[in-house]
Amino acid sequence: MSAQPQHHPAERGTLFLVPVALGDTPWDSFLPAQAQAITARLHHFVVETARAARAHLKQLDYPHPLRDTDIRELPGDPASARDAEFDALLAPALEGHDIGLMSDAGCPAVADPGARLVARAHALGILVAPLVGPSSILLGLMGSGLNGQSFAFHGYLPVNEAERDTTLRALEDESRKLGRTQIFIETPYRNERMFDALLKTLKPETRVCVACDLSTAGELLQTRSVRDWKKTGHPALAKRPSLFLLLA
Repeated sequence: MSAQPQHHPAERGTLFLVPVALGDTPWDSFLPAQAQAITARLHHFVVETARAARAHLKQLDYPHPLRDTDIRELPGDPASARDAEFDALLAPALEGHDIGLMSDAGCPAVADPGARLVARAHALGILVAPLVGPSSILLGLMGSGLNGQSFAFHGYLPVNEAERDTTLRALEDESRKLGRTQIFIETPYRNERMFDALLKTLKPETRVCVACDLSTAGELLQTRSVRDWKKTGHPALAKRPSLFLLLA
């Protein structure tokens, strides 16, 4: 554990968690004006990938030259990175400058890297301020009609088919026992295989929601029982950012 620098908290900047678009939409369609204004005055950013961050800043009408903006990437494997690597990224905040944390899509540190940086900010006494913006997980849950009082997000399920199907059955069993909505994502090119696995593995009465391209012009959000999905067939899901939800 690295030593905490001797700075008075009042001298430190704030780490703002900046949500970005889930697709190609104008910033005022997904971000409140206050959040855009805060982002526009920042000169230091920690991001998932610099190229995506520059594109998002342009989309947000960022007023400063990007070549003069301090944009640093998170470690490639945040889980195994040393605290010192995150401390270096947070150095501007320790010197009194505000920092923005951005992921490639949606809200940083939720189903995206960034949580370790936020944890170090707390440990170093740096204020953390999440800004309001789109989260596909919450948007999908809101629009699903499934249980919003008890839910769990599981990230990616196993790639191996046998392990994936075993996991789906376990999630369905837990959902049935606890009345819990189960939420997970898949790599876009495997979406249709995942959907086929849901129809093959889950019980007919289990409800499944598919949420694609949320907050964009091509948004798809549909909930049906497995029985009814088998009658209608699945929508076009290939290469589309998608979220899957189930409630037994």
